[in-house]
Amino acid sequence: GWFQSSLLESCGTRGVAPYKTVLTHGFTMDQKGMKMSKSLGNTISPTDLMRDSGADILRLWALSVDFTEDHRIGKEILSGVSDQYRKLRNTFRYLLGALDGFSEDERVPVADMPELERYVLHLLADMDAKLRQAVDDFDFNSYTRLLSDFANNDLSAFFFDIRKDSLYCDVNAQTGKQRDKRKAYRSALDILFHALVRYAAPVLVFTAEEVWSTRFPEAESVHFSEWPDLPELRRPALDAGQGLAPSASEGSQTPDQVRGDALVEKWRTLRATRSVVSPFIEELRREKKLGSSLEAVVTVRCADQSSYDLHNSVDLAELFISAEVKLQQVPEEGANIAVTTHHKCGRCWRHLPEVTEDGALCGRCEDVVNG
Repeated sequence: GWFQSSLLESCGTRGVAPYKTVLTHGFTMDQKGMKMSKSLGNTISPTDLMRDSGADILRLWALSVDFTEDHRIGKEILSGVSDQYRKLRNTFRYLLGALDGFSEDERVPVADMPELERYVLHLLADMDAKLRQAVDDFDFNSYTRLLSDFANNDLSAFFFDIRKDSLYCDVNAQTGKQRDKRKAYRSALDILFHALVRYAAPVLVFTAEEVWSTRFPEAESVHFSEWPDLPELRRPALDAGQGLAPSASEGSQTPDQVRGDALVEKWRTLRATRSVVSPFIEELRREKKLGSSLEAVVTVRCADQSSYDLHNSVDLAELFISAEVKLQQVPEEGANIAVTTHHKCGRCWRHLPEVTEDGALCGRCEDVVNG
């Protein structure tokens, strides 16, 4: 190729390569793996693809394939990329809606946020480091996969799902007064927004600009922004108030590293428990025994005291989006699901013992509405 002839000529005449870095890639084949040819009628025009699917989806496809090998393109392949794109776009739509009206007056320092927010921001900081490495390595496939997995698994299916109750119910619609948990959640979302839109900008060029200008219509283009700086996500801020003692095997680590690793390990265990409980709840919903997960009474069986203490240290009903959670310390771990007998709050829809009849308000909603 031209890069080879350019290299030889430049080294022969000037003694140096004509470029600092060169990236080579394989051929683009049709979706059956055949070489594109006019005679076969299997050529695909990038212009047609951009007209039908949009330039951002074509960019996302180009960065998702392994460019070191020959790669395929076709309608079915682009359909999968379109699904990946829509999920990323929906993440930004949620962020824009959830951050509507956010101001610096309500910002909560990372160190004062609840554990869940600090854990997710820890994941963000970890992804930031991996994305930087992927850029240095020209590993664009890993870059797009990391971004998609974080948006889909860590945010949409986990963080957003748990905190939607606080987002919707911890604010007085008339006065705008909100509880501290909601302020912390929106503060974390603001950090996520500024990071994610910058991560997405080199890939989803037009989408990132649309998202940015929607929230900041008077600001200059997002493409003038630099890589996000996350100084507030250093370990001391993330680990504040953990109170988790280091184990003997952690003696070579700094106290901040120990606490940070303990935070991640704790929530990794809690997420594993959630992944066990959720299918049981969904099965009962399919069988019409539960109308929603908020009707579920979950019993979690813990094999030892440390597991019991770990699960008892957080609000599992909030984590599982259920009515109530009971803990049992028994040899065999697992979970059981029953249906609650408590009445449903007319505002947050949670089934709680303090709700005297369906439609009445729980204590929290009473405080928010009358506060």
